[in-house]
Amino acid sequence: MKNSKTLRRVDLPLQRDAFGRLHLAPDGKAGPALTPVRSFPISAPGEGIALVDAEGSEQAWIESLDELPDDVRSLLQEELASREFMPRIQRIRQISSFATPSTWQVETDRGDTTLLLKAEEDIRRLSATALLIIDGHGIQFLIGNVAGLDKGSRRLLDHFL
Repeated sequence: MKNSKTLRRVDLPLQRDAFGRLHLAPDGKAGPALTPVRSFPISAPGEGIALVDAEGSEQAWIESLDELPDDVRSLLQEELASREFMPRIQRIRQISSFATPSTWQVETDRGDTTLLLKAEEDIRRLSATALLIIDGHGIQFLIGNVAGLDKGSRRLLDHFL
């Protein structure tokens, strides 16, 4: 953060090179390739975006995607979408056991899948209504609103909460 600078609407010389990498080019000369990283991917996905280089050093900070011009915002949203994968669980169909490890059959916004819950600690409460479930392969599944699940799904989930 020492050399990081906050970008505002007027100073966003962000561009994509021929290899698809993002760069800041304040004087027309492209700097190092940058990767956008959300600070709060679930609670505030459009706020606090860091642009980091290959070594993970923050090169720039964007307070809010809403403040960006449409073309830059689209560029960043495309890049963020290409590197983020967090299916949202919409329904829990079946759980193999109420003890861990257990196999869950779930419906997500990306389709039906099976996840392996290795330990109850792999279910993390993000807020009063949201849960994050990390399966045995490291994939993170989000339940954005537990109360929004159907009754059967909530009943199955209650065994682990």
